[in-house]
Amino acid sequence: MASSSHHNLEGSVDEIFDKTFDQYFDQTFDETLDNLCNVYGNQEDERRRRKKRVFIERNREEDHLQLWNDYFSDTPTYPENLFKRRFRMNKTLFMRIVDRFSNEVRFFRQKQDVTGRLGLSALQKCTAAIRVLAYGYVLDAIDEYLRLGATTARLCVENFVEAIINLFDDEYLRRPTPADLQRLLHIGEVRGFPGMIGSIDCMHWEWKNCPTAWKCQYSRGTLNDINVLDRSPVFDDIINGRAPQVNFSVNGREYHLAYYLTDDIYPKWATFIQSISIPEGPKAVLFAQHQEVVRKDVERAFGVLQARFAIVKNPALCWDKVKIGKIMRACIILHNMIVEDERDDYSKYDVSDFQQGEGSESSHVDLTYSTDIPTNIANQMGVQTRIRDRQAHEQLKSDLVEHIWLNSEVIKTTTSFNAALKLLSFIYVIFVLMF
Repeated sequence: MASSSHHNLEGSVDEIFDKTFDQYFDQTFDETLDNLCNVYGNQEDERRRRKKRVFIERNREEDHLQLWNDYFSDTPTYPENLFKRRFRMNKTLFMRIVDRFSNEVRFFRQKQDVTGRLGLSALQKCTAAIRVLAYGYVLDAIDEYLRLGATTARLCVENFVEAIINLFDDEYLRRPTPADLQRLLHIGEVRGFPGMIGSIDCMHWEWKNCPTAWKCQYSRGTLNDINVLDRSPVFDDIINGRAPQVNFSVNGREYHLAYYLTDDIYPKWATFIQSISIPEGPKAVLFAQHQEVVRKDVERAFGVLQARFAIVKNPALCWDKVKIGKIMRACIILHNMIVEDERDDYSKYDVSDFQQGEGSESSHVDLTYSTDIPTNIANQMGVQTRIRDRQAHEQLKSDLVEHIWLNSEVIKTTTSFNAALKLLSFIYVIFVLMF
């Protein structure tokens, strides 16, 4: 009797548990399903209520005609000086760029849609990119005139800088040729620095929207001139034996490494010549004045680049690191193209007289020097030692101080002699008139 009642009790407990569990499961499942249905239904309602993308008819054909009449027709509305101011270059150079892009870059070719309507012209796309680069516009600021939305304007800028780099990088951002070096040496010697091939410095471009994790890597303190120099390939060709050799003499001594003028942050290498921060004596004062005047060329070049392309002057807002680098590279290439196009208009030097052996110049490129030197660690270490030779730096700087002082004395003597001749001629004329 006891065993039978015990089994009946266990069976009733199991039935109660199963019934309770089934009720709880059904209730929970129904509530979860209802919640999911409600959420999905709300999403569907939200999708139905969400506004569709607004289509704006921008009449791009009329804008192309307006742009053509304003700048590119036979009788344009705006003259050449305003074109150069707004496009940052002469019209012939801009049309050369547009012609190459329309023939060689698919993005800039004018296409038709399925209805036969023409898309944006190459002139519109290139003008949009130039305006963004030149004025530093936000992308939708050119919509009213050029009839391009912000997304299309962004694509124009990205494809424009890509095309500039792909088509013109080899010509306008190449290594200097022997002819280029000879021209630079000529200009350096005319300005009182034999063997100088230019000035070197760094320009900072703020990245406003730099990711927080990278901020310390791209600040002025981290990327100062020294750290940039360590990453720079400026001396790679010399170290690997691929650069032409430069020969020049200063104060009776022969040298075989060209040099740059720099400020005081750069190391005292044989290829860098700094000013004298605290000059003592007239020779040191004169050298410091000459060095600082000539060294300002690189800072003026940075100023011209930023004035010409405001996008590299203003903080970079929304582009990533790769795009920022491409924009800077494209702006430098465009700057070099403009300089070449306009060089004859403002050059102070006779560019036809840079051949070796002409005149009394001591600086020249050794065209007999072989650049087929085997690249091995011993040769590379030897060249690096020559480049970083502090004793050679001090000797060259001392010779340049003497060279500039002697040349200034010669100029003063010549000027005094000419003044004396003019005075004697004037006295002679007065004497003749009196008698």
